[in-house]
Amino acid sequence: VLDPYKDFVRATLEQHPRLRATRLLQMIQGRGYAGSVWPLRRFVRLERPGGAHEAFFRLSMLPGEQGQVDWGSFGSIAIGHSRRWLSCFVMVLSFSRALFARFVLDQTLESFLRCHHAAFVAFRGVPRSLLYDNLKAAVLERVGEVIRFNPRLLEFAGHYHFAPRPVARARGNEKGRVERAIRYLRDSFFAARTFRSLDDLNAQLEDWTARVAHTRPVPGDASKRTVEAVLADERP
Repeated sequence: VLDPYKDFVRATLEQHPRLRATRLLQMIQGRGYAGSVWPLRRFVRLERPGGAHEAFFRLSMLPGEQGQVDWGSFGSIAIGHSRRWLSCFVMVLSFSRALFARFVLDQTLESFLRCHHAAFVAFRGVPRSLLYDNLKAAVLERVGEVIRFNPRLLEFAGHYHFAPRPVARARGNEKGRVERAIRYLRDSFFAARTFRSLDDLNAQLEDWTARVAHTRPVPGDASKRTVEAVLADERP
């Protein structure tokens, strides 16, 4: 039943390799196909062009070598008679996976730098470099590999002696540690949580970081040391 339509399916998959079998079914039904989706699914599995799979090395970091920074969006909260967008600043130390997070009501440069300072105080130290996505607070303009940093971030980095480094375009995997940390915050801390105010939320977050996030084993550490134990070695 499917044979008359196989050439069409092959040609369509060459142009649209990720097209779903259910969409292809609709297309060939419009051309007279009267069979079910199951023979089509089997044929698509055999004929779908293989995508180019890019391999990534697992990055190993030295103590204090790198931190990763990003914003997470967490919906909105009621402030008085209005609602404000709720954002979370997150910094992760790449070696220990130590985490600093703080909820704020904006993503302004002032909040961005203030949260950096709070993270350095919490970690009792500053990484040699901080990795950013191409945030406007960090990168004003980028043409190829030529980068124009926000001058206020450069001034701040000069004061605290760290090197700001943006990830390459379309290379979110380079800051996978902070992206996983934001997911971890959503699932392990924020989900189904109640709080009275922004201050109460941040107080709960600080307590959760100490009791939960920093008592978990460091991913990939053969000795199963906790994040807090590795952070103690990472501090200068």
